[in-house]
Amino acid sequence: MTLDATFAVAWMNAAATALDDACPLLTELDAARGDADHGVNMQRGFAAIAAQLAEEPPSTAGEALISASKVLRRTMGGTSGPLWSAALRRAGRTIGDDPRTLAAALAAAGSAVTELGGASEGDNTMLDALLPAARTLERELEGGASLRDAVTAAAQAADDGAQATASRMASKGRASYLGERGLGSADPGATSAAIVVRSLRQAVA
Repeated sequence: MTLDATFAVAWMNAAATALDDACPLLTELDAARGDADHGVNMQRGFAAIAAQLAEEPPSTAGEALISASKVLRRTMGGTSGPLWSAALRRAGRTIGDDPRTLAAALAAAGSAVTELGGASEGDNTMLDALLPAARTLERELEGGASLRDAVTAAAQAADDGAQATASRMASKGRASYLGERGLGSADPGATSAAIVVRSLRQAVA
């Protein structure tokens, strides 16, 4: 499979639909750790991406992700807006036609988040879903797995990483002020990032 514009548009559309469905869950998780706006922000931002890509179809996967980044810069508020904008811009600059570049694109997205937000894996952020997914995808593809099977494994790694945040105290963001009171619920940013990664499965089906 070639990672072309059709793939990237399908990925962003699937993410928009999944984030719309997950808005109540993300709102609930953010209410426990933040200010309860994460679900609405992710819903609004990715819906705007889907609309933009339909209005101005991209010619490559990279162009699609860079266009998505620009949309989020205009439409998505909260802390996650700038972070996702930077992540998609870096991913768009990294991804190519070869499926193996998808792992590099996810890793590059994580690097952009680290550079902008100063977080690391284990700090209970979107990185706890993105980076395990990138590593798993790279390992599976290098081991000869099909893209579909590799993406499925990466989605599971992202889900596992997001769920693990429920057992750790946050060290970044508003949730870090909660201390032990924040235990027991997954980080909303990691959860939404896992949803975006999981949406890759529909793009490669």
